[in-house]
Amino acid sequence: MFTLPAKILPRTALALCVTLGLSACGSIPSTTATDKTPGPLVIREQGSFAVGGTVSRRTDPANPAAGERTLHGDHARVFYQVPENARKLPLVLWHGFGQFGKTWETTADGREGYQTLFLRRNWPVYVIDQPRRGGAARNAFGTTAAPTFDDQQWFDMFRLGRWPNLFPGVQFAKDPATLEQYFRQMVPDTGPFDATVVQSAVSALFDRIGNGVLVTHSHSGGMGWQVAMRNPKVRGIVSYEPGSGFVFPEGEVPATMPSVTGPLPGVAVPLAEFKKLTQIPIVVYYGDNIPTAPSPNFGEDNWRVRLAMARLWVEAVNRHGGDATLVHLPEIGIRGNTHFPFADLNNVQVADEMSAFLRRKGLD
Repeated sequence: MFTLPAKILPRTALALCVTLGLSACGSIPSTTATDKTPGPLVIREQGSFAVGGTVSRRTDPANPAAGERTLHGDHARVFYQVPENARKLPLVLWHGFGQFGKTWETTADGREGYQTLFLRRNWPVYVIDQPRRGGAARNAFGTTAAPTFDDQQWFDMFRLGRWPNLFPGVQFAKDPATLEQYFRQMVPDTGPFDATVVQSAVSALFDRIGNGVLVTHSHSGGMGWQVAMRNPKVRGIVSYEPGSGFVFPEGEVPATMPSVTGPLPGVAVPLAEFKKLTQIPIVVYYGDNIPTAPSPNFGEDNWRVRLAMARLWVEAVNRHGGDATLVHLPEIGIRGNTHFPFADLNNVQVADEMSAFLRRKGLD
């Protein structure tokens, strides 16, 4: 059981060696599950930029003489780091619902997240804040983000446990400071959600950086399929617990799956579009504590149907000649993972699985 503290103390510090054309710090070591003390990072280039977006125009009726006024918005915000001796393809990390780029940064318990773990493995890393979220808040519509007292809901939905108790063996630190940090990475949308706007911005990112591997989580999973069908510069997909938007060829959409949280339908697309997904390697990962039979507990039943739909989706991709794999982590002996396997206590082990996939598929 958790009792939240009044404040949180700093947990760890990361030494960052930034060089400009220098190599005195040596090459970047490959972090594995056996590494205890990571060495310094050697970064060739880092920065941030906006990509995609719209320009809205209007004339103020009260002051037409002032002429047209503009608003630049609906872009994605991207932070990137490129290491020395970088691999050929970058990783594009895309957060899920209620999240922003923080998802991939330092974990709630203060360890290195995927942004840093894969930088150490010599991958260029691009971290997205999707339009109308986080650091990409500006848009032409706006919204009133009413307060939602829903921490306990997310505790259950993200499968930490059943509030206020953690699941036995869950890969989540038990100290209150970790839960404090975990809840504080939730953010609202700053405008109406528009999948087309979001997908357009992410596709524009690939237009800018060229070929890369798209790494999605949860809500971005379904949108990731759409981006890959739209942009051939997506050369592979790693999807952690995709939650919706499973696309199937027209005439092959499976029956809608009922659950405590509502029905989960498949999405029909033309066969020619769907077959674009068969041209790239794809892996889908799901964590632990997902039941096989209906459950009255919404956080568990929600993911029961999503895992089942993902299995059908992978079968459909492969039936049409694709290369898709679904990995249910407990089935390969990796247990206790929540909805955020890449940020759990065993995230280095989970990262090793992803690294092995990228290597097998020639994406590294």
